[in-house]
Order: sequence, then structure tokens, then C-alpha cells
Amino acid sequence: MKKLNRRRAILGGGAVLAGGPASQALVRGLSSEGATADVPSNHPHLLSPTGEVDLSAFNPSDFLYAFDYGRTSELPDGRTLREWEIVAVDKEIEVAPGVYFPAWTYNGQVPGPTLRCTEGDRLRVHFSNGGTHPHTIHFHGFHEAGMDGVFELVYPGGEFLYEFDAAPMGLHLYHCHTVPLKRHIHKGLYGTFIIDPKQTRPEAREMVMVMNGFDTNFDNENEIYAVNTVAFHHQQYPIEVKVGELVRIYLVNLLEFDLLNSLHVHGHFFHVYRTGTKLQPDDFTDTIMMCQGERHILELRFRHPGRFMFHAHQSEFAELGWMGFFKVEA
Repeated sequence: MKKLNRRRAILGGGAVLAGGPASQALVRGLSSEGATADVPSNHPHLLSPTGEVDLSAFNPSDFLYAFDYGRTSELPDGRTLREWEIVAVDKEIEVAPGVYFPAWTYNGQVPGPTLRCTEGDRLRVHFSNGGTHPHTIHFHGFHEAGMDGVFELVYPGGEFLYEFDAAPMGLHLYHCHTVPLKRHIHKGLYGTFIIDPKQTRPEAREMVMVMNGFDTNFDNENEIYAVNTVAFHHQQYPIEVKVGELVRIYLVNLLEFDLLNSLHVHGHFFHVYRTGTKLQPDDFTDTIMMCQGERHILELRFRHPGRFMFHAHQSEFAELGWMGFFKVEA
């Protein structure tokens, strides 16, 4: 049985899923058959998936803006209590047209839900394990040792209550911390965790981008790269913004097997707020490199209308799915 090799995918070779039937080639030079209204069919440098992913199960365009503030109530001291229910579930997901991956998920999706709160809130996360392996949740940020998600393994059918105060402000993440760690993260047990400052940031069009990848034949090398799981999604469905509006990107790198990931935006520069832990920018650039677990808030205003590409500046990542477009309207 032929495997989906990353270089074969670039060259248009056959694709075979782990545990699934043969598929069409993941990518190919764009033809009029594969073109969309927003991507020119005669562009020689663009790649596109053949066919369509079933977006009823998971839609990256919806995920961009899906912030989960939890179930709220007021504590006796006047603070806000936020509560979430998170369940680990084994689930097959579609990461490219006809390409399925046997994932381990939080709440049935990869990435897991984006949890959002304000600095100083009390947080309770009711975690239950509906999967077939031991799992945990490790939250980046401040918390007691017993809430760290390392030693308190939750076995299939088990439960655990995580409870801590939201601090420090910034852009964080959560993920399973069960060994082998690379397997539990790569299989999909991760998500974004945002702690807003008490002093609110300026109003903006906000979106979450989780950079990830998938080793579909389990050879410790990714065959597919993406932002928010589905290869080439935002090439087919560009992100619509307006000239001059403030765009805020919560960018998180959860790519396994590759040491670095990156984001490059064409035609514009962005301010970088490293880890989002302060309100003043650290850098002004058009390209940022990040290791696994690194995350930054990016802010930019588009000066010109039109289509502007964004992608990993590792060309191989872009050619295997990690690229898209902003569609900027006047």
C-alpha cells in the first residue's frame, strides 16, 4: 500500500490515509477545474486541494471567531466564575479533501475550543475522558502544582476538576501532557487559552489561528500543514477584512515534528505583542518565526484593497497546505 509521502504530495502523487482507503492527490497545480472565484485559475505558483472538505463537521472559517467564554456566575467576593465542560474523544477528522486522520480531540474538534476569560476570573474546567487512552489538560499560565495536568492522569471513563485564577494576562494554550507527549499533542489534544487584560485592548476584528500539521502515515514527519487544521482552507475561502480596520490575530504554534513554524503576510507589516503579556508591541514586521508552544498577538491594518496571501515562510509547509488569503475590501 502506497504511503502519503510529503514530497510525493507536492508532486501530485497518490495519497493513502492511515486506516482509510486511497484518496486523490492532496495538492496539484491549479487548473480551471480546481479554481474558485477568488483564486485565478491560470496562476502557475498556486496549489489547491482537489475536491471539498465536509465543513459541516468542522469549519475553520467559523473557528476563527469562535470564542468560548464559558458558563458564568458571580462568586461571593464579586469576581466572575467561569466554567467549561471539556471531554476527550477519539474522532476521525478530515484534514484535506478525502484525507482523514484518526485524531484525539477535546470536545470533538481539532483544535479544541478557544477558552477566553479576563485576568482575575476564577476558572473551573470539568474534564472527562471519553477516549481510549489516559489524558490530561495542561494550561499555560499560573496555577498550583496539583492543577498542572502532568501527574494527575485521567484514565478512560475518569474525570478531573481543574480550578485556578486566570493569570497572567496574555495569549496562552492548553494541551494534553501525557507521555509520549509528542503523540498526544500531534494527535490533536490542544487549544487556545486567552486571558484578556483588565484594561481592555482596542476594539478589533479578532481571530484565532492555530498552526498545526498531520503525520498521516505515522512516520514522524508531517504530510499536511495547515492553520486551523484544514489544508488550503483559506485559499478557497479567503478571510474578509476591510481597509483600515484593526485586525488582531491570536497566533499559536502547535506543530509537532518540525522545530519551527512561521507566518508571513504579503504587502503589509504587523505589530507583534509577544505572548500578549503587555499592551505595548515588541516588533513591527511582516514575518515571524515560532517554536512549538510559542504564541503571539499580531495587529495590523490593511492599507490596500485586494487579495493578500498569508502563509508559512517554509515553502514546503505552504505547498502542503499552510497558506491562504486575506480578501481586503475598501
